[in-house]
Amino acid sequence: MASDMEIMDRGISCLLEKLGVIETERFIAVINRERFDYTKWQRRKFDGMSSEAFHEAAVAYSKQRPFIKKT
Repeated sequence: MASDMEIMDRGISCLLEKLGVIETERFIAVINRERFDYTKWQRRKFDGMSSEAFHEAAVAYSKQRPFIKKT
C-alpha cells in the first residue's frame, strides 16, 4: 500500500502531466478555496444518471483510456 506522501507525489505528477504547471496550481487553489468534496461532486454528477447510462459512460471511458499499470 502506498503512503500518503507517495499518493500525493503520484497525484501531482498526473496533474502536471495533464494540466501543466499553471493549471495544476489553479486546480489546487480551487480545491483549497472551495473546500472541495470529491464524493459529493461525484454524487451530483452521477445521481441523476440511469444505471444503463452510467455503464455506457464507464465502458466508453475505459475504451478511451485503457488501464496500463505503471511499475
